[in-house]
Amino acid sequence: MTFKHNRSTNMGWKKLLALTAYALLLLSGRGGESINGQAPVGAFAGQSDVGITPKGGSASFDDARHEYSITGGGENMWGTKDAFHFVWRRVSGDVTLTADVKLQGGGGNPHRKAGLMIRQGLAPADPYADAMVHGDGLTSLQYREKAGETTEEVRSPLSSPQAVRLERRGNTFTLLVAGPDREFRPVGSVAVVLADPVYVGLVVCSHDVNVLESAVFSHVEILSGPPADDDEAAPVESSLEVIAPDGTQRRVVYKAEKRFEAPNWSRDGKFLIFNSGGHLYTISANGGEPVELNTGSAVHCNNDHGLSPDGKWLAISNSSQGKSLIYVLPIAGGEPRLVTPLGPSYWHGWSADGKTLVYCAERNGNYDVYTIPVEGGEEKRLTDAPGLDDGPDYSPDGRTIYFNSVRTGIMQIWRMKPDGTDQQRVTEDDYANWFPHPSPDGKWLVMLSYDKSVEGHPANKNVALRIMPSAGGTPRVLVRLFGGQGTINVPSWSPDGKYLAFVSYALLRR
Repeated sequence: MTFKHNRSTNMGWKKLLALTAYALLLLSGRGGESINGQAPVGAFAGQSDVGITPKGGSASFDDARHEYSITGGGENMWGTKDAFHFVWRRVSGDVTLTADVKLQGGGGNPHRKAGLMIRQGLAPADPYADAMVHGDGLTSLQYREKAGETTEEVRSPLSSPQAVRLERRGNTFTLLVAGPDREFRPVGSVAVVLADPVYVGLVVCSHDVNVLESAVFSHVEILSGPPADDDEAAPVESSLEVIAPDGTQRRVVYKAEKRFEAPNWSRDGKFLIFNSGGHLYTISANGGEPVELNTGSAVHCNNDHGLSPDGKWLAISNSSQGKSLIYVLPIAGGEPRLVTPLGPSYWHGWSADGKTLVYCAERNGNYDVYTIPVEGGEEKRLTDAPGLDDGPDYSPDGRTIYFNSVRTGIMQIWRMKPDGTDQQRVTEDDYANWFPHPSPDGKWLVMLSYDKSVEGHPANKNVALRIMPSAGGTPRVLVRLFGGQGTINVPSWSPDGKYLAFVSYALLRR
């Protein structure tokens, strides 16, 4: 369901001038400053051994070659505590750090690491995000969300990249990698909350307390700016991503400096559909450029759309007539046919036999779950609890409708029979849970989870995609990201159940 926001964002000339000043100040190899008596190392203010490092590290900058040589020890950078050598400076706001990273010498532990890091502080258990190149070529976005928590990662499909880039946009951290063509391609993004100022710099870890390892960092660039505005109307960069349900595979399909939302997967798995600016677009599951889908007179489509079980029809929610109404049209495009004469109505699911639509609608001041025949007719109200019932989706066998409801005071996942009877609570935790979507085999249920203090499903929030067995159990975090509205409003499982599509966001500097 889409709520409109009319707030505007005034970036202003002062922010632009400040950003320009930051960028000029922090060019590669320049701008180092002494902090607490430490000698600068090129563009960095100091260097430190973090954690337990019996063999101390060191660093130097070759001004003629514009290269950093860093030597470090330490048992590991993983788990709940880290140990490494760190060349750093303190920065506030958005920052982009880029470098070619080359570990020196053969052999050594295959898990020795060198890379880029943005970190809360110099304590070994501090939260952080980094871009690490391992001795065996593995490259990943590693991150720890809170002090003392276990490190997690997003792995790059490209081994031993020519260059790596780590971006911070608000609380969103993105890893990008480049091959010999030096074209940077995004790997994935995660959400980590760090308070300004943060420590930004270059890292080496030997993965062996009795050994020192070295790496050379070249083409190092630091671009920084003032903090981004986190207003919901702020300009964003959107990333259409896919992830395996076990979290081991994740890739970016498409990325653009505009807001787009709510991916669906085609029934043959060859393309995805998303909405942007009132229009719908298709894009190959392998990437490329989006192609606008012809929706006839429906030019105010929101993020509630999806395909029929046979893949021949597309249900859309469109507000060209004022209130959002539900229509259907051929997947190849064409003039849509109205299904729900009453509004506002927001599509969310299609029955297994393709004969019924389930949706959220506001009638007489209350939002509830309704069904209606695809061919039109009388709608049927399935829920009547006070407050919002939203996000309904059918199980693949058609015997269950999952939905989210705030009836207990916090948004949680519920389920019921297709006629609205036997309503049962599925989740009961400290998250505000939205938009449950069962996997094609019916074994798993994915949901969008906010902090419990968040009301509604707004954009530009730190959220998590969580997954749980549909038979019951404790949800686990599949991925944390910056998103919310538009991330996963509608069904987005691939037809074989091997991937889930979603949209993550990063605030843009202006």
